[in-house]
Amino acid sequence: KLRKFNVIMGCLHLVQGILMLFLATTVIQTIAEFTPNITQYYLTFNQQSQSLEVASRILFELPFGIFVALFLLVSAGAHALISLPRKLNAVYNADLEKGINKFRWYEYALSSSIMIVLIATLFGIYDIASLILIFIVNASMNLFGLVMEQLNSGKTKEKVNWGPFIWGSLAGVAPWIAIFIYMFGTGNFDQVPWFVWAI
Repeated sequence: KLRKFNVIMGCLHLVQGILMLFLATTVIQTIAEFTPNITQYYLTFNQQSQSLEVASRILFELPFGIFVALFLLVSAGAHALISLPRKLNAVYNADLEKGINKFRWYEYALSSSIMIVLIATLFGIYDIASLILIFIVNASMNLFGLVMEQLNSGKTKEKVNWGPFIWGSLAGVAPWIAIFIYMFGTGNFDQVPWFVWAI
């Protein structure tokens, strides 16, 4: 039953991902047009002033809509991975019996990190270094969830080691601090589009 459920959910995510990809590249102009310039900042030495100055260059345009579709396609791939190959399905089921779901945490580490990076760009975080850090810190938060399950598999409630949960929570808060700094930076909340608040 669980294998069948994962196949159904994988197909649902796949259809959603393909539909989003189609909509983002053809129909929804707002998303298709939102392609922020991802920038790299670096120091240069100004010979005239004999001082270091911050310079920047545009690395690429982020295809926002395609990355929204990618978030869904990663989920579809994860469902396929745990349900279609019999060997991986057996590992998945054996882990569940121990109270561990490592495939879930690996998938979350990728998909939720893509999502938080997209949210960050909606609030104006376009610096490549910041986006890489947000991605890795968010992925780390999810991997702490895996460690939480691995350390506490089969333990009673009285003996639970809450360390990974606490560390993961700290890691999970960090990207949101950066987002809120940008969000409250302008003070022009009436100019923030409704879909940004919804996200």
